[in-house]
Amino acid sequence: MTSEDRFDEFHQLRPLLFSIAYRILGSVNEAEDAVQETWLRWDAVETAPDSVKAYLSAVVTRIAINELNSARARRERYVGPWFPEPLLDDPYEDPERSAELADSVSTAALLLLERLSPLERAVFVLREVFGFDYGEIAEALNRSEPACRQLATRARRHMDERRPRFETDRKEREELAGRFFDAFRGGHVDSLRDLLAADIHMVSDSGGKAPIWGSGIFGAENVARLLASLVTPFMNIGGEVEIHQINGQPGAIFRDREGRVVNTLALEIADGQIQTIRAVLNPDKLGHVGPVADAWAVLRETQQLRRRTP
Repeated sequence: MTSEDRFDEFHQLRPLLFSIAYRILGSVNEAEDAVQETWLRWDAVETAPDSVKAYLSAVVTRIAINELNSARARRERYVGPWFPEPLLDDPYEDPERSAELADSVSTAALLLLERLSPLERAVFVLREVFGFDYGEIAEALNRSEPACRQLATRARRHMDERRPRFETDRKEREELAGRFFDAFRGGHVDSLRDLLAADIHMVSDSGGKAPIWGSGIFGAENVARLLASLVTPFMNIGGEVEIHQINGQPGAIFRDREGRVVNTLALEIADGQIQTIRAVLNPDKLGHVGPVADAWAVLRETQQLRRRTP
């Protein structure tokens, strides 16, 4: 295999490798590092394997598991709620399974995966999301096929126990999200309240480096009033609410007047209502989205305008 052939093989599989690593790690930057390390190892291989896809997928999975083991210790010391880094676009595409792939990368699904052991998480991602057979998974993890089947069974059980009981059709989800953002931009409290579950929870991940809503805001009335009170002054100081899918789900990117990223917002919709709103404000998690704003400065300017407005 020539160097050019080797590069072409890797380039074709890169979207898959990133998507595997991101689902295991919940971090865009760490997933990119895992893919880069996989390339370095692949470039050093002298004899080509029978299946390049199986080989590279195994390598990136092992690297991601090792990184996850060390990352978990850091997450135990994390300030406030921890959310995965927002993913704007999943590079791996499979038209026949696009809805499943989008749901598997949702913030809610990734938070459920956080509850699994690293091995369970890897098995679930390889088997349930990407359809690898147990022989390939066993080779990737250096485990027997029966052991991998047991890991998969446990992982599926844990995931199924915590998934929402009522799912919402994707088209219905997008329509509801459109109504939400129309009401949000207009600052219409009543319209917002009607779209929110009575026990909705709005929560943010700041990592202690940006404004945070304590343990979160609970209840449709409180959430609707807070959103409506913030959006008008934010937009009046030049802020922009850019509608964009976040982790395969309806969401938005908030930008300041210079176009810098303030935060991302993702909606979790089930049973025809918005159940959870999650915002990522930690600047360390937003650099891949674009230049990052000073969220504290944006908040101060927004609050100053609120106080001046009758």
